[in-house]
Amino acid sequence: MSAGYQMNVGISEKERQEIAHGVGELLADTYTLYLKTHNFHWNVVGPRFHDLHLMFEAQYTELATAVDDVAERIRTLGFPAPGTYNQFAALTSITETMGVPTADEMVSILTRDNETLIRTARRILPLAQKADDESTASLIADRMVVHEKTAWMLRSLLGQ
Repeated sequence: MSAGYQMNVGISEKERQEIAHGVGELLADTYTLYLKTHNFHWNVVGPRFHDLHLMFEAQYTELATAVDDVAERIRTLGFPAPGTYNQFAALTSITETMGVPTADEMVSILTRDNETLIRTARRILPLAQKADDESTASLIADRMVVHEKTAWMLRSLLGQ
């Protein structure tokens, strides 16, 4: 492919750029949630240690795969994927948790963060749908399914 090659996949460059930016926000949320979930996996204590340790491990493992899928979608759209802490901090809607929360606080925080990620996905989904970008829309919908189920499971631990 030469330097002057013009990508032509039936979606305008402007639309691809808008979608890629939105997917970059989804990537930042996903990576931030991955880091937080992994941190909680390492640091959870208490009577539910074993169950939460394993649950958090399953969640961060799924998120690690998702990060790659989301970043590769941005590349497929023809743009560089954000990949630094600074870029993620500027793009994410998920706040950092300082210190080591209790196990119940960890569950509550991860519930809220999964719901935040769902809202990010819902906000950017119309960009892909408007451009008839079914590949991105499918990826976003798949991520929503995962995070809706995860949030439900976490809420269940809180008795909600």
